[in-house]
Amino acid sequence: MIVFPNCKINLGLHITRKRPDGYHDLETVFYPLPLRDAIEVITSPVSAQGFPLHQGAEDVELFLSGLPVQGTTADNLCVKAWHLLKKDFPQLPPIQLHLHKAIPMGAGLGGGSADAAFTLQLLNNKFRLGLTTEQLLDYSLQLGSDCPFFIINKPCIATGRGELMQAIPLDLSAWSFLLVYPAVHINTGWAFSQITPAPPLQPLSEIIRQPVETWKNTLINDFEAPVCQHHPALQNIKETLYTAGAAYASMTGSGSCFYGIFPKGKVPQDLFPSYKFYILNA
Repeated sequence: MIVFPNCKINLGLHITRKRPDGYHDLETVFYPLPLRDAIEVITSPVSAQGFPLHQGAEDVELFLSGLPVQGTTADNLCVKAWHLLKKDFPQLPPIQLHLHKAIPMGAGLGGGSADAAFTLQLLNNKFRLGLTTEQLLDYSLQLGSDCPFFIINKPCIATGRGELMQAIPLDLSAWSFLLVYPAVHINTGWAFSQITPAPPLQPLSEIIRQPVETWKNTLINDFEAPVCQHHPALQNIKETLYTAGAAYASMTGSGSCFYGIFPKGKVPQDLFPSYKFYILNA
């Protein structure tokens, strides 16, 4: 069984307060886009006696391709998703899991979170666990604050740690997106340390109802200013997007990926010859 986890962008991102548990409350709009990884799961081959055919095989054998994936097998969120379900469903058999990475890591696109959420859904469907959407949301939150979005995977306003979601009728199908990945790694802990939490001046629910052309001065990502101050070249990406005709441009998540929203079919092809970039339609 194969699934194709997609990425997301943040349309605005406010850090509103630091919670007593050490996490932060936020307000953002999650919007899915069709840059996709691929995950395939098969049941591990076993002998007639029920033992794995590969001597020393683990409960989850992880095979990787595509973009480099950092960390050990035990740290991989797809593997953690299997172990999380295994605690409550001991009948889950050992598996072989192939992850093909196309979504850059550490870019603010939510690729790791998407992989985790889609793995939960894949295992639920493949092994007929009967989990409801609410149960999948609960499991996904245990894997990461962004993971629940990918269970819903529709435009929504997210609050709390990102797990409190309200679907919104936001349709950007008349636009094209240029994602620019400068391969600069932004440490999330450092990024949060640069923020002084505060309520937004205007709720995102109001801003997002306005035309895209009006978002430039009102739809703000709180991480963007400190990240660009620390990495001045990133500010040039945003300026280049606007100069090239983007109706709106912003950093997504805690960076370092930027995106520009252009009239459909009017994305310049040669703006960033030194960077990895993707042209997508919603």
